[in-house]
Amino acid sequence: MTWLVLLGTLLCMLGTGSGTSDLEDILPLAPHNCPNKCICAADVLSCAGVGLQDLPTALYATTVDLDLSHNALKRLRPGWLTPLSRLRALHLGYNRLAMLGHGVFANASGLKLLDLSSNVLRKLRTHDLDGLGELEQLFLYNNSLMYLDLDVFQGLSALSHLYLGCNELRSFSFNDLHGLGTAHLRTLDLSSNRLGNISIPELATLPAFLKNGLYLHNNPLPCDCHLYHLLWRWHQRGLSAVCDFAREYTCLAFKVSESRVRFFEHSRIFENCSTAAAAPALERPEEQLHTQVGRSLRLYCNTSAPAKSVSWVSPQNELLVAPRSQDGSIAVLADGSLAIGRVQKQHAGIFVCLATGPHLHHSQTFEYNVSVHVPRPEPEAFNTGFTTLLGCIVGLVLVLLYLFAPPCRGCCCCCYHQACRSRHWWRASSPLQELSAQSSVISTTPPDAPSRKASVHKHVVFLEPGKRGLNGRVQLAVAEDFDLCNPMGLQFKAGSESASSTGSEGLMMT
Repeated sequence: MTWLVLLGTLLCMLGTGSGTSDLEDILPLAPHNCPNKCICAADVLSCAGVGLQDLPTALYATTVDLDLSHNALKRLRPGWLTPLSRLRALHLGYNRLAMLGHGVFANASGLKLLDLSSNVLRKLRTHDLDGLGELEQLFLYNNSLMYLDLDVFQGLSALSHLYLGCNELRSFSFNDLHGLGTAHLRTLDLSSNRLGNISIPELATLPAFLKNGLYLHNNPLPCDCHLYHLLWRWHQRGLSAVCDFAREYTCLAFKVSESRVRFFEHSRIFENCSTAAAAPALERPEEQLHTQVGRSLRLYCNTSAPAKSVSWVSPQNELLVAPRSQDGSIAVLADGSLAIGRVQKQHAGIFVCLATGPHLHHSQTFEYNVSVHVPRPEPEAFNTGFTTLLGCIVGLVLVLLYLFAPPCRGCCCCCYHQACRSRHWWRASSPLQELSAQSSVISTTPPDAPSRKASVHKHVVFLEPGKRGLNGRVQLAVAEDFDLCNPMGLQFKAGSESASSTGSEGLMMT
């Protein structure tokens, strides 16, 4: 056993010495080797701006995002992406790529983003983009593209954003978009090219969601009345691609570059367009539909001929080709119609039908602008019969009270005082109240003067000064204008010669 321990110690000493290079030649290379001058961080491999003239030989095997921009790459090798099975984003901008070639993306089936901007590409052939079936964003702006094959985008069925601005394209087929379907496409940038011949009917038949993302500004467009009416209608509808760059939409008045005028500014070029006969209906206006939350709705794709396949696009840009949508609220039926069981607020907006078939000249679209309203709660019904009956009862009670319970005659205040006296509430009596109580037992009219009867409406008693022969005795008189409810208003009057008392039963006046 001793010799085994010695052998192990010797091997350890050899391993820690300078003989490690021999072991590296024997062992295979690790899968995570990072290329020289590049940066490797987790699933990102960046070789941007390091002066590469050719593709690196050893690539990070688990790379998801590969950045080779700002280099001097001139060509791509077929199959060079085979080791990168997890690749999702490839940045090749700001290089010197003049062509792509067949099979350069053959092993990039999972790629979602491809940036080829700011190169020197002049043409795109049919098979240059093969193998990119899952690609969603393609950046080709700032190249020298002059020609596109009619089916160059044939295999890009999932493409949603295509940027072709700042090139030298003189024409573009809007009929089939060079093999690219319109089901997923939302952004098509053709700005800053040399587009002069544009098929206006093809523009008019594009679906609304693509018109909203179609950028045609800064092109030498013709000053055609039909194109003017079409773009002006898009501007009125608020399509962002037109509204955001309204000043950059120009046209050539005399087919020379010096005669450019702006579409949406007052120009004498388009004066005849407003007074001339209206342009033919180039685009079919969307049908306006109004519905309420909770109701059912069904939309039909009315095409000029039977369609082979029908798909719908929701206001949320969701492609509806399966029996139901993602949230399960919308169903595409066998006849191509779209059914919504219970309408909700998120269903408001433009639904677009996309129809294709052998009998259709090209893909036809039909649009519905759905407005969803929330029903207001109905007010409670006003029961006029009940209110009429109640009014009659109240009126009858008032009549009975008037007939059988008339108000007390005379001053209401007297009734109030009688009610107060009947309750026997103790209250400190004042001399004025005693005077009122004593004077109330004195007759207001002498028995020998029947013509001066006291009226039942004369409630106020005041004191007159004694006349001559009465020796200053107080004489009671009746007044009609004095209120007994205000006893402090009683006026005491006495004769100037009177200074004696009125008797033992009367009040003493001085």
